[in-house]
Amino acid sequence: MGSGELILWPYLVANFGLGIAWAAILGISFQFVINMEIERYSLVTGESIFVGLARKFGRFTPLWFILSTFVPWMWPGILAASATAFAAAVGIAYSKYVGVVMLLLLGGIYSLGSVVYKTQEKFQKGIILIGVPFVFLLTAFLAKGADWSALIGGLVPKALPATIPLATFLAALAYAGAGGNLNLAQSLYVKEKGYGMGKFSGRITNIFKGRKENIELTGTTFETTPKNIKRFKIWWRRINTEHAIIFWATGAFTMVLLMLLAHATIFGNPGNQTSISFVIREAGVIVEKTFPFLGTFFLLMVTLMLFGTQFSVYGSNARIMSENLVITSQEKFRIGNLPKYFYAFLWLQILAGIIILTLGFTEPLALVVTGAVLNAISMFIYTGMVLLLNLTRLEKPLRPSPLRVIAASAAFAFYGAFSIYVIYEKIFL
Repeated sequence: MGSGELILWPYLVANFGLGIAWAAILGISFQFVINMEIERYSLVTGESIFVGLARKFGRFTPLWFILSTFVPWMWPGILAASATAFAAAVGIAYSKYVGVVMLLLLGGIYSLGSVVYKTQEKFQKGIILIGVPFVFLLTAFLAKGADWSALIGGLVPKALPATIPLATFLAALAYAGAGGNLNLAQSLYVKEKGYGMGKFSGRITNIFKGRKENIELTGTTFETTPKNIKRFKIWWRRINTEHAIIFWATGAFTMVLLMLLAHATIFGNPGNQTSISFVIREAGVIVEKTFPFLGTFFLLMVTLMLFGTQFSVYGSNARIMSENLVITSQEKFRIGNLPKYFYAFLWLQILAGIIILTLGFTEPLALVVTGAVLNAISMFIYTGMVLLLNLTRLEKPLRPSPLRVIAASAAFAFYGAFSIYVIYEKIFL
């Protein structure tokens, strides 16, 4: 639950209504399909999607993934939004130093856990278990019949409002779920959680605690015997079910609730058009219609959710970049040093975020949109690459079905068309 769910989609609804709700569901559905194709490769081969893509598309591919991960995500808009909500909750003036302290706290938390993925997973579980029920109860209390009717009508696809900013809309589509290269991290989670052939890969552990696991870059696959294909299909059903419940259903449900909450509280307010101040206005309406402490608690939950998102973003990005660094040259960058590379990239991101904030780039919405548009362009590129990899490098019984190919191709075309148009709009219009 991050900038797409808490900022971009509620921001668009606050200004343009619930008629765009269908696009949020479409966005997260596209990401579900893409994520499953990413997981498919690692489930079969026991290696990350990055190893397969480098083998398929050449030695410059890892450099592209390092660059396309670092540049779009170095803009700490999510954390700046978290800092803004926190300042409003505790009644202090928002400043860049609030964000800087949060960035340092983020790095400190990662330095305390023993297994990096488990630290990330536990943090997110706590946020979801508290955040989703709170948002549900709050929205159920505040939303009226007209709001629910608008939501139901908005789930039916229709033309976009003529005045909607397409860059922000593309950003919201990219962040309807994870977004950007973060989706590719699903491949790494298959390994970290020991799913399928990922069981034999090893995990990244904390370099500060001296614990190590053997990490393998090149995976091990299996013969396509009837017995093994049957086992694969069992794993495939399991991870599809898990991802459908945890990612698609929980994500879509929460996103719809937060859009409905924005509509029920501040839709049509003229002040919604600037920054993420609409979140603070939401809290004000919650105070008016319920109790003062609920408005404060809402802002604190927004703070925690957005902090948790930035936390996961930096962790996933560091994992992606460190693995791609090793792929570039296993002679120069040894696989055994992967945990060290992870923490180097983690703190590089934190340092970049601190520099950006201290230079005065503190407007959360602008930072979020900038990063999201760049991530949407990246998604367009790698969606085609992943689909081509699975259709050519996996054995026929393990390849995506025609329906999955159509869905992934639709996502590729959708992200591509919007990315190209936004680039054209920014340059020529």
